[in-house]
Amino acid sequence: MVVISSDPAGGFGAILDAMVPASFEIAWPEGVGGVLKQHGWNLLWGGVVTILCGVLIWRRNMTAIWVAAMIGGLLDLGYFMFVDLGGYVHFFPGTLMTIFSASAILLSGWVWLANRNITQGA
Repeated sequence: MVVISSDPAGGFGAILDAMVPASFEIAWPEGVGGVLKQHGWNLLWGGVVTILCGVLIWRRNMTAIWVAAMIGGLLDLGYFMFVDLGGYVHFFPGTLMTIFSASAILLSGWVWLANRNITQGA
């Protein structure tokens, strides 16, 4: 929500916390704000889907494990490749959240393997 509701300087500053905030105070073309807001929108709907999958997983829906891993995992993979590895964020919260996300996907895969024969509940 911070990225969607901010101007480009504020949006980039919220994401790239390891960079000097003053480096974002430039005259951004109008389209940059639109692309940044579109990025924020994609992260918002991906987060909502992943949270809903968490509820479904709690209710023992094994298919939701894969939906959450695909949506949440692929969104976080892009963050890891282009932002984390680029060195644009601090370890906390950036890299630490990437580690938590990867751990959740691995743990979910283990749970799915252990319970794959359980009938899907309604």
